[in-house]
Amino acid sequence: MSRSYLDTLNNNGKLPQVIDLFSGCGGFSYGFKMEGYDIIGGIDIDKSATNTASYNLHWKEGMDRDHYCDDIRSFDLEKLKVDTKGNESLLVIGGPPCQAYSQIGRAKLKSLGEDRVHTKDQRGMLFQDFIKSVQTLDADIAVMENVLEAVNYGGKNIPHLVCEQFIEKGYDAKWTILNAADYGVPQVRERIFVIVSKEKEITNEILPIPTHRPINNKKTQGSKRVRNFKQSIYFLEPHMPQTHLPYWVSVNDAISDLPELFKDSKQKYQSYPLNLTFPYKNEPLNEYQKIMRQWHGGSQPQITGHGYRRTTRDFPIFERMKPGDNYLKASEIAEDLLRERCRVHGIDPVKDIEVFKKEKKKIVPPYSKDKFKEKWKKLDPELPSHTLVAHLSTDTYSHIHPWEPRGISVREAARIQSFPDDFIFQCTMGDAYKQIGNAVPPLLAKALASSIGKWLIKQDDKNKYQKEQVYELRR
Repeated sequence: MSRSYLDTLNNNGKLPQVIDLFSGCGGFSYGFKMEGYDIIGGIDIDKSATNTASYNLHWKEGMDRDHYCDDIRSFDLEKLKVDTKGNESLLVIGGPPCQAYSQIGRAKLKSLGEDRVHTKDQRGMLFQDFIKSVQTLDADIAVMENVLEAVNYGGKNIPHLVCEQFIEKGYDAKWTILNAADYGVPQVRERIFVIVSKEKEITNEILPIPTHRPINNKKTQGSKRVRNFKQSIYFLEPHMPQTHLPYWVSVNDAISDLPELFKDSKQKYQSYPLNLTFPYKNEPLNEYQKIMRQWHGGSQPQITGHGYRRTTRDFPIFERMKPGDNYLKASEIAEDLLRERCRVHGIDPVKDIEVFKKEKKKIVPPYSKDKFKEKWKKLDPELPSHTLVAHLSTDTYSHIHPWEPRGISVREAARIQSFPDDFIFQCTMGDAYKQIGNAVPPLLAKALASSIGKWLIKQDDKNKYQKEQVYELRR
């Protein structure tokens, strides 16, 4: 993918430099970088994630820059401004941890005891550190990302609260909701974005225009709640996808050119290191696959990061699941497999109780059908994926491959999150899945970076015109 015209404008000093707070592996930064912005630094508390960000944003291009691994609450932010040129404006982006807001995070915290409920989790207040950091860095503009559930954190609407606090400090601030699928990402992923400006009034023009539209006019959770969001005076209504646009990118569109790994459940599992290279299965079949291979203008000859989880017990279950099936169906399949096993080997569940228990343990997952109903899901190849989450670092049951009997690989997860194929994960498999699940999809970030850049340039041109008019009147 060629760089946009904003890249040329950046060379003329018209685009702000970017600092990424709570950067993770750099997905948010990467989208801005590919739109021509200069990423001068970042910080995250996860060492593996900052290594991934540093490598892909700086090191592999020979740049002597790092994303710092540190706690933002005690970090000297001046270190991030070392590479500022002095004449450019500064844009701060970041996504404070979402565990205290998200449904998965809340459930995990609750399971640890009453003293660990989400409203007592210190991470839920890290948005305050984002606000403080934007002020300390004297940023001209800022963008904060978080999960949809942030609109109700113990009864508080966090994006509204953030806007209030910025406005009290003299900034203009608005918040909105964006769905990654509307911008070419093969994933329904709705996130809150707070946009802040020090000198300019934020208007609807700052938001990106969708490039894709829902399949079957699907209504998402976020789109259903827009009417309620309007109750916040700071809510900026997003642009709606138009009917002439192409449909959302599907899972099949995203991964059908990637190498086959595991044809059927009778195959022996192979562990593939993330640095192992694979040739593509075929030439790119659609525009999305071309983008993933050629984002930088060159053509990728092969891929890395194509390892997947060893869940041996469950491979036969995955094989019989159909697209869209959840854990209830998986449990039925497991019970059928157990009955077949008993019939073939003459095991009586009553008379041979101990043998039966051993066989059941080998075949049937022990999880609660009530709690795990939606924690297993086989991807539908004709639809975008449901939201990727950091829990992929533990297992990949939430995203079972649509036609192979396994969980998705790291590279397939990266594709679904719109990381291009030359974005390298030099870390453990668990860390890679976590980094991908936590990231802002680069294609969504790129769309936002483009709309912000155009808006800033338009505002600057407007201000220049107004000054010229005043000058003419004074003459």
